[in-house]
Amino acid sequence: MIERRFTRIQTELPGPKSAAVFERKAKYVAPALETFAPFIVARSEGALIEDLDGNKFLDFSGGWGCLAVGQRSESVVASLKDQLDAFLHTDFTAVPYAPLVDLAELLCAKTAIGGEKRAAFFNSGAEAVENAVKIARAYTKRKAVLVFENAFHGRTLLAMTMTHKAMPYKAGFGPFAPEVYRLPYPYEYRRTLTETELERSLLSLVDPSEVAVMVVEPIVGEGGFLVPPSWFLPALRRMADEYGFVLAFDEVQSGIGRTGTFFAFEQFGVEPDLVCTAKSLGSGLPLSGVVGKAEIMDAPIPSSIGGTYAGNPLACRAAIEVIKALGDQDLLARATHVGDRIKGGFSRLADRFDVIGDVRGLGAMVGMELVTDRATKEPAKEITGRIASAALRNGAIFPTAGLLGNVLRVLVALVITDEQIDEGLHILEAAFEEVLG
Repeated sequence: MIERRFTRIQTELPGPKSAAVFERKAKYVAPALETFAPFIVARSEGALIEDLDGNKFLDFSGGWGCLAVGQRSESVVASLKDQLDAFLHTDFTAVPYAPLVDLAELLCAKTAIGGEKRAAFFNSGAEAVENAVKIARAYTKRKAVLVFENAFHGRTLLAMTMTHKAMPYKAGFGPFAPEVYRLPYPYEYRRTLTETELERSLLSLVDPSEVAVMVVEPIVGEGGFLVPPSWFLPALRRMADEYGFVLAFDEVQSGIGRTGTFFAFEQFGVEPDLVCTAKSLGSGLPLSGVVGKAEIMDAPIPSSIGGTYAGNPLACRAAIEVIKALGDQDLLARATHVGDRIKGGFSRLADRFDVIGDVRGLGAMVGMELVTDRATKEPAKEITGRIASAALRNGAIFPTAGLLGNVLRVLVALVITDEQIDEGLHILEAAFEEVLG
C-alpha cells in the first residue's frame, strides 16, 4: 500500500471533466499532436499537477525538462505580472527592450567559455540548433554538419535531419537537408567506442576541411540519457581545433542546472565554441538561445538571424529569474542531491527486477534502461510503456526515452522535496510489481 501525502487518484483516468475535453480534442485538434497523460491539467505547483477532476500527480517529466525551478515559481510569476503591466511585444529588432539585453549579459556571464561572448535568442530548441549551424556556416564559410547517433535536435527541417530517431520524428517528412553526417556516440552499456574509431568514422564520411560545425549533446537526452566517457568531449574539442570547425553543444535538455552545473559540459573539462539552450531557460515560456565566442557569434551579417517573437520580453523576464533562482536557492547542489536520491531508488529497483539493465545519469538527469534479458540486452519497449502507464494511472508521471523506447527518464523540477521523490519512487515500484508480478 502506497502512503499518499501528495498524490490522489479519485476517478478513472480520464475523469469525466478531462474526458469531455479529450472528446473535443479528437474533433478539433490534429491527431499528430498525441498526448502522454490521460488527463487534462487544471493547476500546478512545484512538482505537482492537479487535473480537472481533482486527481493529483507527481510530475517527474518537468514539462519535458522545462521546469528546473518548478511549476509557477513565485519569482517567475511575479516578474511576468510586472512585465504584463509594462508592455508585451514590439519585436526586439524593431523596437528593442532592456530585458533581452539584461538576459544576454547574465547568460554570457554564466556560460563557462573563456573570452568575450555574445548571445542571441529564439523560440525553441530546434531554432537554437538551426541558428547555431547558420552562425557556424557564416563563420567558417563551410557547409557540412556533423551529428551523432541517438541525437535529438528538434523537428524543423534541418534539426529533424540532424535527429537520429526516424519514428515518429521523420516518418513521411523527407527529403531531408543535405550535408549532414552522423558519427557514433559512445553507448557504454551496449558497446565500446575509442577515440581512434571515432576519428576514423569522421574521416570516412566527409572531408573535414568542408565541415562547418559539429553539434553534440554532452548528455544525450531523448536518445536514452547517455553519459559519455571522460575522453569523449575533449576528443571532440581536439578534432574541432585540428580540422578548423566549430564545436557546438546542444544543452537544450541538459543545461540550466539540470546536471548539477549550469551547463553539463562544465563537468568534462572542455569548452565549446557555441552552446544551444532552451527548455528550463524560459521556465515553460517559449525561449531558446545560442551563446558563444564573440568572433563566431559576430559572423552573420545584420538582420540575418532573429524572428518576430524571438527573445520576447515575457520569456526574457522569466529566464532572468530562473538564472537568479539557481544561485539564490542553491539549486545546482539540489540537482545533484535529487539525482543521487532518484538514482539510488532506481538502483534498489534494479536489485529487485531483472528487467532493469542499466541505471545512469548525471545530476538530476537520470534514466533506467529496461531489457527483456540482461545477457542479450534485448530492449523491452513494450514493458517500459506498460510500466510508465501503470505509474501514471497511479499518480506519478515518468516519461520514456531511447531510440527503441526502452528507457524511463527523469527531468523533474529541482524544487521537488525528498518526501515527494520517495512517494514517486514507491508508485514506480508498485508499477513494476503490477506489470511484472
